[in-house]
Amino acid sequence: MIGLGTLLNGASIIAGGCAGLAWRRQIPIHTQRHIRLVLALLTMAAAASMIYDGVAKAAGALAGLKIFGIALLSLMFGALLGRAMRLQERIHKLGEYARARFVKAGESTGGASVGDGFVTCTLLFCVGPMAILGSVEDGLGGTIRLLGLKSLMDGLATMAFSLTLGWGVMLAVIPVVAYQGTLTVLARLIKPYLDQPEILQSINLTGGLMVMCIVLVVLDVRKVPLADYLPALAIAPALAHWWLR
Repeated sequence: MIGLGTLLNGASIIAGGCAGLAWRRQIPIHTQRHIRLVLALLTMAAAASMIYDGVAKAAGALAGLKIFGIALLSLMFGALLGRAMRLQERIHKLGEYARARFVKAGESTGGASVGDGFVTCTLLFCVGPMAILGSVEDGLGGTIRLLGLKSLMDGLATMAFSLTLGWGVMLAVIPVVAYQGTLTVLARLIKPYLDQPEILQSINLTGGLMVMCIVLVVLDVRKVPLADYLPALAIAPALAHWWLR
């Protein structure tokens, strides 16, 4: 099973595209601001829930401090590794390519092609850290907190993009479901090797701290190189297994 969160994400893309095609007019600026604020609050709530699962459920204060230290070390080493791999730079280039396709389609007198909408939304919905974080969370814990939030974001984005790029944006549901579903299945396959409270807590806390940074991005307060921190999700369980065994 690819996961309830991924299925919900796919449904939100279809629903958002249909709503945008039916509406056929731009979303007012003040409405966009309100939507952004709501998304930031929901993101903060999801991050706080993950952090709680990582720290508050630890067996004692000392264990909680160890988990917190593991998370900080994982983020530090993960950022170094991600920077060396140029993850943020590569994802930024993909995002710029998608934005260029969007601008080109919007300025085209002949209208956007089906491919424009498909490529643009596929890149935007797949390259973000929430796609990976949410899929892993769904596979390891069976919870859809992040993918539920991502579903809301993708649905609103699809609704907005469909006004300019047409019905092709809804085709992005195919690669999104395939990509996130694969990650969820892989996470379930490795779960038996991670099925220790301390290891899962380290992943939750590390992921929660990363998601908290997404609030800054949603509110356009600061550009955080979130992709560079993705290796931390692999480093955290390794450190927890070594340090807490």
